[in-house]
Amino acid sequence: MICISISAQTLRYGELVFPCSTGRAGVGTEPGSGRTPTGLFEICSLHGANAPLMTVFRGRLPVGTYPAAARGEDAILTRILALHGLEPHNANTRSRYIYIHGTNEVGLLGTPASHGCVRLSPQDMLTLFGRVRLGTRVVIT
Repeated sequence: MICISISAQTLRYGELVFPCSTGRAGVGTEPGSGRTPTGLFEICSLHGANAPLMTVFRGRLPVGTYPAAARGEDAILTRILALHGLEPHNANTRSRYIYIHGTNEVGLLGTPASHGCVRLSPQDMLTLFGRVRLGTRVVIT
């Protein structure tokens, strides 16, 4: 199980512990809120298995590599683990496109800085992606 602590801004999977960033706007499930949902989830899709380390994704599809393809944006990099909420209060997580993904804003890891997703460094994302499977449970507290 992947355990994400909003208060500590960490992601834990077995012996691995990575700094992460969750929603700058706090926690919640409202569409368009930029908040990170809490509760129990599962990984419902994995994207980018054979992509280069700094691949930029839009709409879960690779569009190039960072920095050229990022256009100065808050990029979704390296790999994507899409989340599906398993509880009534977070059931809209998939339709909100809440992911665990790599970021180009590594200096902000350890602080709430995302638009609701859980961000990791590109290297940490690559490490995590290589160990998890479809259906892996995730808890965000």
